[in-house]
Order: sequence, then structure tokens, then C-alpha cells
Amino acid sequence: MNWAGKRYWLVGASEGLGLALAHQIHAAGAKLVLSARSPERLATACLDLPGAQAVVCDVADAVSVTQAAAEVGAVDGVVFLAGVYWPMSGLAVDAVQLEVMCNVNFTGCARVIGAVLPGMVARRAGHVVITGSLSGFRGLPGSVGYSASKAGVMALAESLYADLRGTGIRVQLANPGFIETRLTAKNDFNMPFLMTADAAAAAMFAHMDRGRFKHSFPTVFSWVFRLSQFLPDWAYYRLFAPTASRKP
Repeated sequence: MNWAGKRYWLVGASEGLGLALAHQIHAAGAKLVLSARSPERLATACLDLPGAQAVVCDVADAVSVTQAAAEVGAVDGVVFLAGVYWPMSGLAVDAVQLEVMCNVNFTGCARVIGAVLPGMVARRAGHVVITGSLSGFRGLPGSVGYSASKAGVMALAESLYADLRGTGIRVQLANPGFIETRLTAKNDFNMPFLMTADAAAAAMFAHMDRGRFKHSFPTVFSWVFRLSQFLPDWAYYRLFAPTASRKP
């Protein structure tokens, strides 16, 4: 893929995977527009990315997304990376945090895509990249909210890919595993195949540079989640959510 001169809007790019991916795309020669909620973090992020434009955007707010999209204007590609996460069991649901995860991770993605995609369709050209998660393949214990919201964006990407094939608009889905960020720092359990943000960004950029629709990584770890889809319910829940682990 020729990145030189292409204009990409990265939403959720002030830190972590988003910022690391911004450096990868910038190094390839693309022009960047970075968005996040914090003006301070955006300003800091742009310091090492000459020419990058910062546009504040809160994906949980429809007005903010509409205003940001108008300020950004036409782009060659959009990458949705925004996300929030709290570990959450069905035995201890926090209604506010549950709603925020759904609103940012899934509905926020829908807002951004809804704002950008019509222009791409009119031009019959564009690149849409959505960040899912290995946790979205099937509901996981202790992941109320996050697994559901990621399953939603993964289904959204699949529907877009089905509808936009042959239109000149390329749709891609990236499903990473555990990435070392301030979000995963909330976890108090072992995280197999934990990746640095730079390593995850390299994998995601390599995927974007190729033509395939979907990439789940790290590859070996992804097999666990992809194969779990073929297990019957009785086997899946016995393996992934044994009742003996329940707390009263």
C-alpha cells in the first residue's frame, strides 16, 4: 500500500496502541489527524509527529463527533481505536461503568463511522479500520460490558465489509489480545501473551498494509478464542467459567 500523502484520522490516539500506531503510519508517509478527549494529551502526542493535526473529540457525545468530523473534513482513512475498560462480573455490576463501556466502545465507533462513511461512499474510495478484541469472540467471565461492546464493533465491521466489497472502500478489523496499557493495568490476573503497545501497533500496521479483512493477534493466543466459537455451550462454560470459581 502506498501511504505517501494519504490523510488518516485516528480516533483514540493520544496514548497506548493509538499513539503507537500513529507513529507507524506517520513513518510510512501519511498525514495524520489525531483525536481524543484530552487536549493536553493530544498536544503532547503531536509533538513527535510533525504535521499532525489535533482535533478534540469525545466519541461518547454525538455533537462532539459531528463537530470533529466537520473540522477534520474528507480523509482517505479512519481508524477507530477509542475504548474504555473496567473488569466487571455479573455478580457486581456497576451500571454507570457498564453503560460507559457500551457507549464509548461500540456506540462511539458507530458515531464515528456514521460521520465519515457517507463521504467515502460518495467518493467511492476510503479505508475503514475498526479495533475489536479477542474478548469479543465469545462472552467471557468478568468481562461484562467489554466483551459485549467489542463483539458489537466486530459485527459492525463484518457487516460493513459485506456491504462495501467492490466499492473502492476497504474495511478491516483488527482483534488484539492483551496490550500493556493503563486499561489492562486494572487487571489482577495473569495476562498471557501480553504485548507492548509498540508490538501491537506493528502487528496492526502490517495488517493495514495488506489487503486481508480480519487479523486476530497474537496468532497462537487467538486460536484459543477462535476455536472456542465451535465449542458447545456446556463445554465452553465448563472450561472458561467453572461454577466452582463463583463467589457468593
